[in-house]
Amino acid sequence: METNYETIVIGGGVVGSGIAYHLSERYKEGVLVLDKKYPMSGTSGSTQAWVWVHNKTPSWYAEFSMYSAELYPYLSKKIGDVEYKRTGGLSPFFNESDREKAQKLAESYRKIGIKIKVLSREEVLEKEPYMNPEVAGATYSSIDGNVNPFRLIDMYMRAAKRNGVRYSTYNRVTEIRQVNGKYLVVSDKGAFECKNLILAGGTWSREIGDMLGVKIPVNQLRGQILVSEPLKPFLNFTISGLRQANNGEVLMGYSMEEAGFNRATTLDVIQETANMAVRYVPGLRKAKIVRAFSGIRAMPEDGFPILGNVPGYENLYVAATHSGVTLSPLIGTLITELIMDGETSIPIDRYSLSRFG
Repeated sequence: METNYETIVIGGGVVGSGIAYHLSERYKEGVLVLDKKYPMSGTSGSTQAWVWVHNKTPSWYAEFSMYSAELYPYLSKKIGDVEYKRTGGLSPFFNESDREKAQKLAESYRKIGIKIKVLSREEVLEKEPYMNPEVAGATYSSIDGNVNPFRLIDMYMRAAKRNGVRYSTYNRVTEIRQVNGKYLVVSDKGAFECKNLILAGGTWSREIGDMLGVKIPVNQLRGQILVSEPLKPFLNFTISGLRQANNGEVLMGYSMEEAGFNRATTLDVIQETANMAVRYVPGLRKAKIVRAFSGIRAMPEDGFPILGNVPGYENLYVAATHSGVTLSPLIGTLITELIMDGETSIPIDRYSLSRFG
């Protein structure tokens, strides 16, 4: 395997693979992706995979997410069917007192061009007949949806490889040094040299940054998800907390726990998740749960993406975020623009690592 590359991406999850693919559209050779395990075996393969704009605050972060969601139809045409479905999203509330809060959210979104409707109980039940009749209302956005995360990453990888990108998997990075104006990346399978280095290690971003003395303040959050037996199609929308997959399975989960890298599932969260799902859709009480799994999510300390140049380091870039599935097409586009053109089509100053001081 070659040891000299123009660009190395550390991390082959949905963010790293998205960057590698978008880079490969601009130049066909010289990109290597290093992954400590195999893409899809970590965070990106243990998610509900919403493409979600709805409910994100403040509104400028929702706007950023909207730009990425808008790229999905074009992404599917370029790399192949990723089972992306723009179902529309529902976020129900069960107390009438929450309506004013929902209307304020809709008003803040209206100013930036995101259309959010605040639905009455009757309108919710008309859209989603199996929703709990006790629902008071919901916010609704037509731009939300979901994607098959395994197909998404697989298609990213296939398209990137066709364009000349190399992948080295089950290959943990152990050391990074600057040598003669380049970066020397030492791994379990040898050392590689590159001009541009992109740190896209997701939950491991802090540890990877430490190898260069760069503080990347990303923590880990555990999310647990329940999966039902395949059911006949009955849910029309992506609902904040659950969705129905193409094969009929219903995925349920909205938990976030501080558990480090512990991917165990726990009875208390499983019970809470089941109660949440049944409250939203009472008919799920009769469904058989066939499995539960958890994933470790990357979460920057202030909750927002960390993107762009690493201050004080030439040709060193970072891409670390929660909501990687939603944001990957946009992050891949912007990091590519930054490397190739020296500027981005959408300002990313507010997402700079420098904001942490």
